[in-house]
Amino acid sequence: MKLGSHVSMAGKGLLSAAQEAHSYGANTFMVYTGAPQNTIRKKIEDLYIEEGKAYMQEHGISEIIVHAPYIINLASPEKRTFKLAVDFLTREIERTEAIGSKHIILHPGSHVKTGEDVGLARIIEGLNEVIYKEQKVKITLELMAGKGTELNYDFNHTAAIFNGVIHGDKLAVCFDTCHVHDAGYDIINNFDGVLEEFDKIVGLDRLEVFHINGSLNPRGARKDRHANIGAGLDNPKGLDHIGYDALHYIVNHEFVKDKPCILETPWIDKNTNLYKEEIAMLKAEKSK
Repeated sequence: MKLGSHVSMAGKGLLSAAQEAHSYGANTFMVYTGAPQNTIRKKIEDLYIEEGKAYMQEHGISEIIVHAPYIINLASPEKRTFKLAVDFLTREIERTEAIGSKHIILHPGSHVKTGEDVGLARIIEGLNEVIYKEQKVKITLELMAGKGTELNYDFNHTAAIFNGVIHGDKLAVCFDTCHVHDAGYDIINNFDGVLEEFDKIVGLDRLEVFHINGSLNPRGARKDRHANIGAGLDNPKGLDHIGYDALHYIVNHEFVKDKPCILETPWIDKNTNLYKEEIAMLKAEKSK
């Protein structure tokens, strides 16, 4: 099982991130190369990449996932926003490759009331500008919850993007349990059926990364509010509507267990998260 969480590159870059991941009992992890809300980034040579890779090898951490910043919106109808998205995603791919990651997770974008077909066409246009034939990093499209005007909450959106991108082999998919649940797919009672549906529409060979999160909302709410795994009503962050048993089944599933599974569950406060406890829970042989 490849199981980890989002960690920070603050301080000594990749080395700090790997050390934090190891402290949670993780063997994989995900980072933003800088703050997800802006374009400010350290120089690649200041990211302690070789030190981080050496620490990973020493402690059995085998894979890094990079997440693109939220400010990238390839579906935007606004020229300046679209150009920023294309240019910054291009630079983030360079940083992802330098770090040694094979995947950069991308929220494909929101159509901002121009309509889903127009937004999807815009995403395809942007990806075709960004992707080049020799690219080593896969832009990994995250399945979304469908809040507001965001796209890729429907497997058919994903298929349309793949069908429109020239170098489709440079794309992959990230399955976020909270998002897919909130989008209306029944991962609690019929995860295998959801995988079968995805396989028919997109293809399971495209599905390469998982985000493992509970949800504060019932299925189909299209809200995208993450919950701690198995959190009860007495938890300050609220009830997890997906539940421990379903998420334990997913991370231990034959198809999933060799894919990077990344926790993005809420912090209790600014200094406290439950990543170590949640990783241990999911690794346990039997559900509680």
